[in-house]
Amino acid sequence: MIEHGPHKTAITLEVNGLPQFVDVEPRRTLLDTLRIDLGLTGAKLVCNMGNCGACTVLVDGVAVYSCLTLAVECEGKAITTIEGLAQDGVLHPLQQAFVQHDALQCGFCTPGQVLAAHALLARNPQPTEAEVVAGMAGNLCRCGAYRGIIEAVLSAAQQTGPQQ
Repeated sequence: MIEHGPHKTAITLEVNGLPQFVDVEPRRTLLDTLRIDLGLTGAKLVCNMGNCGACTVLVDGVAVYSCLTLAVECEGKAITTIEGLAQDGVLHPLQQAFVQHDALQCGFCTPGQVLAAHALLARNPQPTEAEVVAGMAGNLCRCGAYRGIIEAVLSAAQQTGPQQ
């Protein structure tokens, strides 16, 4: 494990497949680094306590709350944000399923919901409804779009199959 601090440290993060070079204080969260330093504003700052999931991103394919994750902990790991899912302007099948099933209302929680669902489908490509509910439990939707979210995840699982 590399030790950092107490001053700013130059680190390299792999974000959405591209190397990103940033100088961060060891206490700086991944969320702040993504939003402020890299201009990737898809992950949202809401509770700042790991309770809501609006800041969810993938680190080495695992859904994490970026408000609780230090940027320095992610050096050398693959970080995927909502901005990295669409390819060449084409929505990822999971994003398209969210649109088709009206799984977003205000859209504030949607990036975190989509990335949590992506991690769930990577672990379990054909989940049951109960497994989707359990797998998405760490992500809150204040608008109450839960039925649409569940339907979108199940639909994406049917469309994409095991190659998620």
